[in-house]
Amino acid sequence: MMKRKLTPLVTLVSALCTATPALAADMDHLRVVDKPLNLTVHLHDKKFVYSDDWPVEKEAARLTGISLTNVTIGNTPDSNEAFNLMIAGGDLPDIVGGKEAKDNINRYGPEGAFIPLQDLIKEHAPNIYAQMQARPEVFASAYAGDGNLYYVPYLTDGKYGRAYWMRTDWLEKLDLKVPDNIDELYEVLTAFRNNDPNGNGKKDEVPAFFRNWEEVFRIVTFFDGRTSGSDTYHDFHVDEGKIKHGYIGEGYKTGLTHMAKWYKEGLIDPEVFTRGSRAREFLLSNDLGGFTHDWFASTAGYNDSLKDKVEGFKFEAIIPPESISGRRLEEHRRIPIKPEGWGISYSNKNPIESIKYMDFWWTEEGRRLANFGIEGEQYDLIDGKAIFKPEVLNSDRPINSQLNDIGAQVRRGFWQDYNYEIQWTNQYALEGIELYDQGDYLLKDTFLGVAFNEAEQKVYDKYWPGARTFMLEKQQAWVLGSSDVEADWDNYLKTLDRMGLGKVMEAMQSAYDRQYGG
Repeated sequence: MMKRKLTPLVTLVSALCTATPALAADMDHLRVVDKPLNLTVHLHDKKFVYSDDWPVEKEAARLTGISLTNVTIGNTPDSNEAFNLMIAGGDLPDIVGGKEAKDNINRYGPEGAFIPLQDLIKEHAPNIYAQMQARPEVFASAYAGDGNLYYVPYLTDGKYGRAYWMRTDWLEKLDLKVPDNIDELYEVLTAFRNNDPNGNGKKDEVPAFFRNWEEVFRIVTFFDGRTSGSDTYHDFHVDEGKIKHGYIGEGYKTGLTHMAKWYKEGLIDPEVFTRGSRAREFLLSNDLGGFTHDWFASTAGYNDSLKDKVEGFKFEAIIPPESISGRRLEEHRRIPIKPEGWGISYSNKNPIESIKYMDFWWTEEGRRLANFGIEGEQYDLIDGKAIFKPEVLNSDRPINSQLNDIGAQVRRGFWQDYNYEIQWTNQYALEGIELYDQGDYLLKDTFLGVAFNEAEQKVYDKYWPGARTFMLEKQQAWVLGSSDVEADWDNYLKTLDRMGLGKVMEAMQSAYDRQYGG
């Protein structure tokens, strides 16, 4: 089994927490306007709607002189619906952003609803511009089909998102080792199903479970298939500059064949498509779940929360088992740029002040405010590092929820700081991250999306929704055993071709080549 030791990341966090306070810096350089200026904003997310009362926003207004008044259409949980209602109204606020801002703003920017930002950024937003110069390939993905940049994106930080997790205490009870390849994984899951590792005398264990049903299809990667090229489910991927989709690949077909077998044998949660997001909580808390693919920090937390409830509980990250060809692949990684952020509408009478305000969030102080909240309330500044207060770290509420409540870690255009997450990531997660850091498992060619021109967009809108729905219907039918992969495969490919998938791929490739210089 794994030997536990203090990792470099653990050491870093310990050192940060024992440092001495630094003096607050003069903030006058953050001032954007001499006289207070008010701008209107639409900022929508399924978790929240922009609030004038967020403490983070009030602090930003104090530092910059610019305050935002909320005019978000927030009577719907659907961000796209909220955006469309706003567009239909015709009277756009000064600043528009939130969830899925990229597609929405890039669609209407070329029509004149939003103004191009690249020149404004170069002349008036030095902090954003510095990142554009440092990471041109990342910012290339933010441009619209007409070659203009219409929104300031939300950049993420850190490499690792999800990992494979296994009940290593169950392995110990059954005298098994961590599976090194797909055959050994099958043997371990079979043992979990048949050999009563929870010791209750019942055959009630759920060997492989998944909080998000889409994650079950990661199993096809062990058969050299693919499910996505980004952190978005069912997405396209890039292979040596060519756009492909995993759901028409041979490895995918082989993987689905085995998944159907595993499901029939009871190795995969029989309620994988219906149990919902509480699957992890329920199955781990009741000593039933054995293996999954999920986020580092939140999944590792069960080692703390269940240590007194489930005797000997250990849920540890394992490296991806080798595929049938000997490949180890962690298909999920943190994408460096999200399709969220904000843009400046055509009706904004203060575009220079607005881009300077947006640039504030990319300064050292603004970035800290966006990531950690208010100094002295959520965190203390210790040797130049924002360190969360004990009452924040030890709260029963998730850190993200606490921060969202005050306006931090929301989907404005800003640059995330991974140090905010390290502080509430426990030793099991940190050691898992280090384990993954020692190997070369992460997806290499992350697909950052494309911006269509008008003709490409029409092709995509006409054919892709139907093709995608058909793909998802078939994959579930195959796993559940109501249809047979081998018998259906040729007709499946022909149907997708008739539904226009090939035309979608051509449009995607055309847009990709134009955007990334292919």
